[in-house]
Amino acid sequence: MNFQQLIQTDLRDSLVSQNLILTPFPQCPDLEDLWEDTCQAYIGDGIREFTDYPTTSLGWMMYIGMAYAQWWDQCPEVLAKGAEALYTSLKAARGYDEMDEYIRQEVLGMNEADYKRCEKIVSTCSARLVSALRRSPAEPGTPEAFRAYVTCLHELFLCGIAVELKRLGYNMVEA
Repeated sequence: MNFQQLIQTDLRDSLVSQNLILTPFPQCPDLEDLWEDTCQAYIGDGIREFTDYPTTSLGWMMYIGMAYAQWWDQCPEVLAKGAEALYTSLKAARGYDEMDEYIRQEVLGMNEADYKRCEKIVSTCSARLVSALRRSPAEPGTPEAFRAYVTCLHELFLCGIAVELKRLGYNMVEA
């Protein structure tokens, strides 16, 4: 099993066991298509934060996936702005450090109980992937380590979408 398959299985199985995502894993190509540009917009901030705040660096991408799913459901015209503009607006609202709070409060409109539950879910998921990165054979600072980091971001992005779609009541599987 390669690194991508390993983290995908681990993370998704964990979320399924907590009834936070559906099986089979939901498919939403409209949102998945935003991945490349979102990653390009985010990567500089994420890498800069990784050394001191690895769970934040990874976890914020899960929140971004959640925000995109919410917009897709509530106001799809927002998605037409493009991924770079979407990320920039999320970051600009309160700054990188408080992007999680902004997304939970303003984009997702969570009450206090949901807010804390979401924070714990994202923290646990990102900590799992930090642990996976540390156990991976990729040497820090190498192209392999960079690819592993981006793989983790991608999986968290997709899981953020899946968690939010479930919370919104969607069953995004092919008919």
